[in-house]
Amino acid sequence: MKHLFVLDPIKNINPEKDSSAALMQAAQRASIEVWTCTPSALQAHGDKAWVVTNPVIPEPWIDIDKPQSKPLTDFHCIWMRKDPPVDEAFLYATHLLEVAEREGVVILNKPASLRAWNEKLGALRYSKLMAPTLVASRVVELTDFAREQGEVVVKPLGGKGGQGVIRVAKNAPGLEALIELMTDQERLPVMMQCFLPDVVEGDKRILLVDGEPLGAINRRPKLGDFRSNLALGGQAEATKLSIREQEICEELAPDLKSQGLFFVGIDVIGGMLSEINVTSPTGIREVERLMTIPLADQVMERLLDRFERMSS
Repeated sequence: MKHLFVLDPIKNINPEKDSSAALMQAAQRASIEVWTCTPSALQAHGDKAWVVTNPVIPEPWIDIDKPQSKPLTDFHCIWMRKDPPVDEAFLYATHLLEVAEREGVVILNKPASLRAWNEKLGALRYSKLMAPTLVASRVVELTDFAREQGEVVVKPLGGKGGQGVIRVAKNAPGLEALIELMTDQERLPVMMQCFLPDVVEGDKRILLVDGEPLGAINRRPKLGDFRSNLALGGQAEATKLSIREQEICEELAPDLKSQGLFFVGIDVIGGMLSEINVTSPTGIREVERLMTIPLADQVMERLLDRFERMSS
């Protein structure tokens, strides 16, 4: 069996922290051939999708062989693990991957769902599980919402890792000017949510595989910040799912499975759903280290079971 991982450049990956590295190493342990490429290596020759790809041995990190040109149908599974932003290059890559998908190649996560499930807006499908939320670009509506809620968090829709997320009170000087800046003079919508004070106790990252939560960590903000993202200095700690968090997972599971979202990371603050991360969810290494769960191997086991069911 061969798996292709579509990634950012390998040289940018830190194997001690990176979930893609964990998945590639688990694939090797499962006797799966591992190949890698960047999105720019995807091609279409007429109605056939191809790729210029390198075979790799990911453990120990990393032995990279010479690139080869191969049809995507040579691979049993393709992991689309390119980090955001979901820009034009990302979107075109999903279209090229769909060429292979039409010929029976399994793409994780499903290309159409990668386009449809913006990591902020996708959660709006479950707005009843979220803090009060407004997505808009007009200053007047956003200002009114902020004043109604008292204190809010404002998120750019294309951001990642907490970048560009701000917290602001209703009486903050220059509130309108700040919103003008974030919306690029009312050109771009942003997400505004009621600030949840429980974030000081942590933001829980829950990793779901084929709709089932297999691992979670709690991420506490560093001193002086409200953002708990690990990339911004948040501290990961061991955790267990509350009944409320289990209920959130159960509510999402049918849609995630039906939409081909096999590996997903959701964020929950104080029992409220915050985001649904589908592009390149992180957290595997932290779960394995803090919870002593062989999560990457479990992901591969679930996937191989799925292939076995498909072939029977």
